[in-house]
Amino acid sequence: MIMDYCAKRVPIFYSLSNKEIEKITKKVQHLYFKKGQLLVAEGEYADSLYIIHSGKVKLIKLTVHGKEQILHLLTNGDFFGERNLFANTEGNNFSAYAMEDTKICLLLKKDFDEMMIANPEISIKILKTIMDRLSHTEDLAKILATKDPEVRIAHLLDEFCAKFGTITEKGVLIDLPITREEISNYVGLTRETISRKLSKFADMDLLTLIGNKQILVKNQKIFSEWF
Repeated sequence: MIMDYCAKRVPIFYSLSNKEIEKITKKVQHLYFKKGQLLVAEGEYADSLYIIHSGKVKLIKLTVHGKEQILHLLTNGDFFGERNLFANTEGNNFSAYAMEDTKICLLLKKDFDEMMIANPEISIKILKTIMDRLSHTEDLAKILATKDPEVRIAHLLDEFCAKFGTITEKGVLIDLPITREEISNYVGLTRETISRKLSKFADMDLLTLIGNKQILVKNQKIFSEWF
């Protein structure tokens, strides 16, 4: 079942027994979103945990100039909305969009509260995820503060290797989760600069560009140590 699969695949639920998973299964709601569809809007009231069963989601904020800034890219087994589970917030501090057709499992706060009372270790795991995302946001701010475009792109490649890459005999194959335009918004560089620097990395034999959708990174460690 989709609900059962959602609960079992999310790391914060790994410690639960089959009986506890079954309880969650009965309370989870199913949502389906088309590519490009808005899941939640910034400022909108929310009291739910969104679990990605399949698909990809981007969390964004708009700059003062109305430009999209991607905060996080999430995929199968990831979740968002955890901030609303711990605090009485007035609304989301981001907007979320489906990057492809996406299936979501939704767990309401009241049901999640009951589960945490019975399984307090789950709240510790969620707090760890919150801290990891805060660290990622701080790293992103630091990377965006540098004027070196190669550092920004190296950070992007390292992140994509870890989250969207598949290890092969020749290196890490990345299926790009976002378009070149979105990459431009993510790292704060023009598309032309990104294309030029990726070509430079290819000439240095650090990666291979495979059309517009894939990149083969031959040695991820090089990009990890770039910044």
